[in-house]
Amino acid sequence: MLQTRALEDAVDEACSGGVRAVQLREKDLDAKSLYDLAVRLRRTTASRGAALLVNDRMDIAMAVGADGIHSPENGFPPPVVRRLAGRHALIGVSAHSLERALEVEKEGADFITFGPIFETPSKMKYGPPQGLEMLRKVTGEVRIPVFAIGGITPERAGQCIGRGARGIAVVSAILASNDIARTLRDFEKVLGTL
Repeated sequence: MLQTRALEDAVDEACSGGVRAVQLREKDLDAKSLYDLAVRLRRTTASRGAALLVNDRMDIAMAVGADGIHSPENGFPPPVVRRLAGRHALIGVSAHSLERALEVEKEGADFITFGPIFETPSKMKYGPPQGLEMLRKVTGEVRIPVFAIGGITPERAGQCIGRGARGIAVVSAILASNDIARTLRDFEKVLGTL
């Protein structure tokens, strides 16, 4: 985790550079601290025209007027999230297998983050990378948007899009960057418009 001030600055810079959605995923914060951070990020994303999704915490998402909720693979099922968060909330779900992707599509998820596609330290607990061929299988089987996650760099982003991913989800590539604006331009060269 970045220091809170640095995280807010990074999100602001990323959104001003064209990032369209931010997922707040801070598992180590207590409810009050997470709420306070979510309030500040909601202001930032709203002012930049980006969506804010809160990971796994419907209470925080609803309290700050977030655009949606992203459930981990073992989180609340989409029908429960939809009932509590409302029909306009975006519902994303992490999936680490084709079977789970098909299941959450049936349950009413709006989109899936699928991965890890490539090896990355933050996703090692989910097992070995799924790889580009599995990404192609998932995008060929499900009808809702699939976003590739895990070890995505500007050099690898085009490979994911080429396998049917609607987009990419990145963490380290942006938050670890010394020049977020340049990193976003590198992604844009590969992906076109962010």
